[in-house]
Amino acid sequence: MQIVQALANRVLGNVQKIIIGKQNEVRLTIVALLCEGHLLIEDVPGVGKTMLARAIARSIGCTFRRIQFTPDMLPSDVTGVSIFNQKNMEFEFRPGPIMAQIVLTDEINRATPKTQSALLEAMEERQVTVDGITHAMARPFLVLATQNPIEYEGTFPLPEAQVDRFMMRIHLGYPSKAHEIDVLNRQSDHHPIQDLEQVVSVEELVEAQKMARSVYVDDLVKAYIVDLVTTTRDHPDIYLGASPRGSLGLFAAARAWAAIEGRDFVVPDDVKLLAEPTLAHRLIISPSARIKNVTPRQIIEDTLRHTPVPGARAKIR
Repeated sequence: MQIVQALANRVLGNVQKIIIGKQNEVRLTIVALLCEGHLLIEDVPGVGKTMLARAIARSIGCTFRRIQFTPDMLPSDVTGVSIFNQKNMEFEFRPGPIMAQIVLTDEINRATPKTQSALLEAMEERQVTVDGITHAMARPFLVLATQNPIEYEGTFPLPEAQVDRFMMRIHLGYPSKAHEIDVLNRQSDHHPIQDLEQVVSVEELVEAQKMARSVYVDDLVKAYIVDLVTTTRDHPDIYLGASPRGSLGLFAAARAWAAIEGRDFVVPDDVKLLAEPTLAHRLIISPSARIKNVTPRQIIEDTLRHTPVPGARAKIR
């Protein structure tokens, strides 16, 4: 797994030239990239959500498109449209911005539910269907979506089916004083994104994704993952717990994290570390708990405290 670890370190070092002081958040983005899972970045404007997506795309050399969602957007503005060519008397498919390898969907909650639903097929099945014809997505394919959790005027809350398709949700937050001064210094002449170079090829990324999927997960750790997810469904403050897709997301993320750490096996600490970003956004708090200001993060922390951690056992070869 040293190959995966070296690749992740190259991408991490390159992206940190742009996103300063957010090493853990960048590592989580790399985990999503290795799992080919989609990422929801929820934070206030101006903290670097768009720059994170652009830096990742530049580091890998993938095709990158940005979709700025607005209430007047149509599904065809995302997926593409078939246009009749009068020269050859046939319809031609003009692909939309979703037909890229890394897609930044900026302020996704500003689009209407009809437009948001255009992403469902692409995110889950890696394909889009236009006028009855299915078009496969380029691989790897990753959606980085951003939304502002503070301003709700003119927005449409993401439906549960949409949120559940995001493998993880992260928050960047404000930088520290020293890091913000560093940002000012680095952008005194020009933006450093202009000088960012590619450090990993698409072929290397695909190979690393295959290696991450080969990381060993013991049956006890698998049971621990399922126990955590099941506990969220039975929690008294939860109206709707995490789905089996949450179990799969946590399972894949734990393998990718172990590979980044240079290990070919998953330990329970990997699962505990990734439980909050992988499961919290899938939880719906009950109305009575919402009145008491109970948050999904608190539910995950409570679940981790009360779910027994499996012990170690030797692997028989």
